[in-house]
Amino acid sequence: MSSGHGGVVGRAFTAQADGYNSSAVANSDAILEAIVAHAAPRPGERWLEAACGPGIVARRLAPRVGSVHGIDLTPAMMELARREAARAGLDHVSFEVGDATATGLADASFDGAVTRFSIHHLPVPGRLLVELARLVRPGGTIVVVDHLADEAAHARAWSQEIERLRDPSHWATLDDGELRALGERAGLRFEREHRARFELDFDDWLRRGTDDPAAHELVALALADRPPGIERFVVGERDGGRVLTLEMWLGVWRRT
Repeated sequence: MSSGHGGVVGRAFTAQADGYNSSAVANSDAILEAIVAHAAPRPGERWLEAACGPGIVARRLAPRVGSVHGIDLTPAMMELARREAARAGLDHVSFEVGDATATGLADASFDGAVTRFSIHHLPVPGRLLVELARLVRPGGTIVVVDHLADEAAHARAWSQEIERLRDPSHWATLDDGELRALGERAGLRFEREHRARFELDFDDWLRRGTDDPAAHELVALALADRPPGIERFVVGERDGGRVLTLEMWLGVWRRT
């Protein structure tokens, strides 16, 4: 975890662990219930949460399945996930430190897998879909959730600049066509998608990513130079504060 982009991710999420675990968007009932509804887990099944962070999705799935296993690159996240699961009395949820794109876990060892807000941190995100396709049994379900990039190149470049200033572990947000293609290239059968807009307190989001005043200043300069046609990374004002509106995309694939 100490070198390359993996090291950047590990350092960023070590710093962000507690803030992310308590953040409103990570704990949004609307998002979590959408994930569970589209995953449609069954009693007795074994599920995987890949790049699970503090295990929020794993804990939401747990009452509906036989067991949930979470894997994440960041030890601080795994320590937090274990504490939160123990506090909730979930003795059938387990966590391990590891690379979600190369887990070393057995083929077809899960009935379903889910990953949320991880794709935009991965330099080659297709690796994750290939790994999940390997880990899920034939007929099993794979659910991917992320926020969407604008399709227009100038709009995407502008939002990516802000995302990377705020969090250097951010690699690239994809659009919906690119996300669907990841599963298709992994040999999965695409079944359906769900979209919903969600809002974040912009200043809280910015602080959770970095407390560097120089980065905040650069973000402010970028916001002042917003290009036209932005649809999926919208910063506005409400009640004296700034609100960031993003578009969530949830895709469901079937392992053939």
